[in-house]
Amino acid sequence: MADFTTRPEILGTFGVVASTHWLATATGMATLERGGNAFDAAVAAGFALQVVEPHLNGPGGDLPIILYSARTDAVEVICGQGVAPQAATVAAYRELGLDLVPGNGLLAAVVPGAFDAWLRLLRDHGTLRLRDVLAPAIGFARRGYPVVPTISATIERVRDLFVSAWPTSAAVYLPGGEVPAPGSLFRNPALADTYERILGEAESAGGERAAQIETARRAWYRGFVAEAIDRFCRCNEVLDVTGRRHRGLLTADDLARWQATVEPPLTCDYHEYTLCKPGPWSQAPVALQQLALLKGFDLAALSATDPAFVHTVVECAKLAFADREAFYGDPAFVDVPMATLLSDAYNDERRALVGEVASFELRPGWIEGYGGEVPLRARRTTADVAHAGAHGGLGEPTVPRDDPALSGRGDTCHVDVIDRHGNMVAATPSGGWLQSSPVIPELGFCLGTRAQMFWLDERHPNGLAPGKRPRTTLSPSLALRGGEPYLAFGTPGGDQQDQWALHVFLRHVHFGMNLQAAIDAPAFHTEHAPRSFYPREARPGHVALEGRFPQATLDELRRRGHDVEVCDDWSLGRVCAAARDGAILKAAANPRLMQNYAIGR
Repeated sequence: MADFTTRPEILGTFGVVASTHWLATATGMATLERGGNAFDAAVAAGFALQVVEPHLNGPGGDLPIILYSARTDAVEVICGQGVAPQAATVAAYRELGLDLVPGNGLLAAVVPGAFDAWLRLLRDHGTLRLRDVLAPAIGFARRGYPVVPTISATIERVRDLFVSAWPTSAAVYLPGGEVPAPGSLFRNPALADTYERILGEAESAGGERAAQIETARRAWYRGFVAEAIDRFCRCNEVLDVTGRRHRGLLTADDLARWQATVEPPLTCDYHEYTLCKPGPWSQAPVALQQLALLKGFDLAALSATDPAFVHTVVECAKLAFADREAFYGDPAFVDVPMATLLSDAYNDERRALVGEVASFELRPGWIEGYGGEVPLRARRTTADVAHAGAHGGLGEPTVPRDDPALSGRGDTCHVDVIDRHGNMVAATPSGGWLQSSPVIPELGFCLGTRAQMFWLDERHPNGLAPGKRPRTTLSPSLALRGGEPYLAFGTPGGDQQDQWALHVFLRHVHFGMNLQAAIDAPAFHTEHAPRSFYPREARPGHVALEGRFPQATLDELRRRGHDVEVCDDWSLGRVCAAARDGAILKAAANPRLMQNYAIGR
């Protein structure tokens, strides 16, 4: 029987783009059509996403990129995850009476990394000028873009906070004192002015493309943008989720010290595929370890809705995410035993822990001389899941479960591009959400809150330290097939990213589903491990499934002891994907929320 799909899998030979917003997808495709390559298109789409999905990412946020360059025949990772300020010590937070970094406000701000990562991609791999890739975003900010329902719902959720405590955000996102209506035209002229000023400074450097890009990087990290951020953090006490007001710790010097870096990916061979991921400064290696565990099971004998498939994948995820909690951290600061964590011998031992019934224990492995104690906070079950906090904007904008206007748990963005030359890129921009911290008025955007992912424990691999990267959840993917670059994919979703995206990969690999069918299939995930976002709860034994799963599957999972949460039929996952199969290029995008789109020619 043919795969059921909500949309066709896009096929072409010239280029394909998939992203979490149709305007970004169109921007990327237009960039390819004007002669840009995949990297130019990704940058243009990425800057567009900052404008049209302000509740999911922004200029003050973070960005990991994974790419394949046909010119160099190499896969690279660009790390646009900014670091903690020099003043951000565990002692500094303890002196404020805190045992967690707040989930919003200024105390959780790290260096904004997205801008430099996009410009590094453009400089090193692109062909177009900065104005070419920034112009669409400036146009959306200056002339306006249509508001999607989730933007309106997000602003409504934090409206009282904006009015009572964050007036600079109210000035931008509550025009005329009202929440922008879905479908209405929304503008952010201050953001357009910021990017126009950067372009003006860049073009004053002369006509040479690389010189303009370098001048733009200086304007951001050593010029007027850094100065405005420094001034705002020093001069404003901002209400955050603690119920108190705090100044920020981020300074212009912190921005000047930092730049995006390039590194090789981590990999795992799985059947005829090789999955490539960022390192353990992100959660990305959990996808590799899940594959290392799943190698020992005959998934191809099952089906996408088989309870044995869901049970096996969830139980392996619990083990991999437990190791994330115990071992992962910025490898510039801590020695993460990735070779062991991804080894066959280690995972053969770990695989033996997968039984016929659901585990309710957090069971990290033991590697002598490595790892740290995993703090466990509020432990909730499906029966007592509480509404998200009263101060709005906590953590990655995970959606309150009792708010039907926000079903779909949308957060973060993603874009995939493949061009006719064989270049591939997957990028997952996030952070700097409109609900994360107050807008810096002269810039038109707010700072991100990624430092909430640190533990306030110097001994833990992911413990806070000055200049250290928080262990982010952002996790784009690139897969080889038979040694040839094949698939770029990823998703928003916080802790769920390396479940939703991995499940699409598994359905494609084992059940022969095309990319669109693999994305459309009923989705699931577990929240068994502690969340990476404030207030860091865990839900032991939990598994969430879309209501499209057969009742027999739900019943069998309950019989096996899982704490089953049945979600709306089309509510879990926002995966995008693009593939190169010989001369044919393919792309697909998630239909949930009716916002992701793929296009190609």
